[in-house]
Amino acid sequence: MTPADAVANLGFALDARGVITAVLVLLAALMCFAAGVGLIRFPDVLSRLHAATKPQILGIIAIVADVAVTNPSVGTVTLALAIVFFQSLTAPVSAHMIGRAAYRTGHFRRDLLVVDELTPPAPRE
Repeated sequence: MTPADAVANLGFALDARGVITAVLVLLAALMCFAAGVGLIRFPDVLSRLHAATKPQILGIIAIVADVAVTNPSVGTVTLALAIVFFQSLTAPVSAHMIGRAAYRTGHFRRDLLVVDELTPPAPRE
């Protein structure tokens, strides 16, 4: 029995779309896992926002690309592009607003900041 026969017996189609689907879904799962680990491991709100926002966008792009590959119609591709566009537009803005609120309320660690551009300048003598 060849590996292709074994895969066929399991009910999987070993074609290009199946391989692309597997790669994209695994990539999305890896991004979700990375975001989860970052949310647990990073020490403050600002670091956690970075860990949650970047992989989320890449995971959404991978899943939406998978949907567009498995169902390549004009409506599906148009909807996929709209989803990616609006997620890429709104996720950084919402993360910025949460980070700004965390900064204003003091829910972050100042010792982790390399440059603090929001602190007012010290008065000159």
